[in-house]
Amino acid sequence: MIITYNNKKTEDEILKKEEKYFLPNFSENTNKLFYGDNFYIMKALLHQYNMKGQVDLIYIDPPFSTNTVFRADVDRAQTISMGNNSDIAYYDTLIGDEFIEFIRERLVLAKELLSDIGSIYLHIDYKVGHYIKLIMDEIFGADNFRNDITRIKCNPKNFKRKAYGNIKDLILFYSKTKNNIWNECYTQYSQDDINKLYKKVKDGRNYTTVPLHAPGETLNGVTSQAFKGMLPPKGRHWRCSPEELEKLDQQGLIEWSSTGVPRRIIYADEKLGKKVQDIWDYKDPQYPEYPTEKNINLLKQIIKTSSNENSLVMDFFCGSGTTLLAAEQLSRRWIGIDNSEKAIEIALKRLDAEKNMYSLPRELVNCTDKKLKKVA
Repeated sequence: MIITYNNKKTEDEILKKEEKYFLPNFSENTNKLFYGDNFYIMKALLHQYNMKGQVDLIYIDPPFSTNTVFRADVDRAQTISMGNNSDIAYYDTLIGDEFIEFIRERLVLAKELLSDIGSIYLHIDYKVGHYIKLIMDEIFGADNFRNDITRIKCNPKNFKRKAYGNIKDLILFYSKTKNNIWNECYTQYSQDDINKLYKKVKDGRNYTTVPLHAPGETLNGVTSQAFKGMLPPKGRHWRCSPEELEKLDQQGLIEWSSTGVPRRIIYADEKLGKKVQDIWDYKDPQYPEYPTEKNINLLKQIIKTSSNENSLVMDFFCGSGTTLLAAEQLSRRWIGIDNSEKAIEIALKRLDAEKNMYSLPRELVNCTDKKLKKVA
């Protein structure tokens, strides 16, 4: 499917080499925070520094086309104000096809930077998310769409409007190929979970039982053969060979019903927990330092699942640096980009607060002619 709209560029036009930014020299073995236009910085990373295919994970939380100027009030610690005298954090004023093309151009570059085992997570809202998904299907391929993750962002509100309350946004998750990095994540069982899912108790351990057979008959395989003189039910086969079933029985891991039906015993304390699903409850910080600042545990969830230690993680709308901070705490390398002076100042402040905890050095690469204010 190809989406058409006014002023849509070809991918060749987007990817062509330009010299608007010729990045200053920087050390390779450092984490890097770039101050400037992410479009030209990403092109320079591709053409000048040959970084094609080197990024294992991209997370971005771009503007949402709200037609709003976001401000941060420096006079009120750790709160966000929309007062006209507050410092401007960033502009979110692109709308319509201009906004769609703004995002698309950067996604085309992002795909080039991603490794063949890489993934991208794009955080967006319900008003424009459906447009962005079509663009991502076009760029990354609908077959590489992995999840539409619902993120619970806040507690319920009692707004007076003729609509349901909005407490969620979404994260679109795509991989570059089918061979993406995947570290399965689990959440620990609560006692209520254990009581509900593992209702039986044996020797002080909660457990449940599951069938030893699965759908589908096998004609000649061992899983169609008899176990203790018993064949699997019609239309089904044993989950493992009768020989393996005998071993499970000897280990006391098969429970026999009063009518002689065998079932596999599963103990709660042997399970890693509940597999993470596609609804996440990571509410925004109550006292953010920057507008739209995200919960760091949300970023840690993504980084742990879709990258490995020493993977390179990128956020080219890095804002106050939550992605970079999470990556550093999880021993990943990172690149951050933002064109907001306020964002860069806050990101540096947050990173410097932990600079003695992690070994890999970092540096700021200023790609503008603006002089940054000194960070306290």
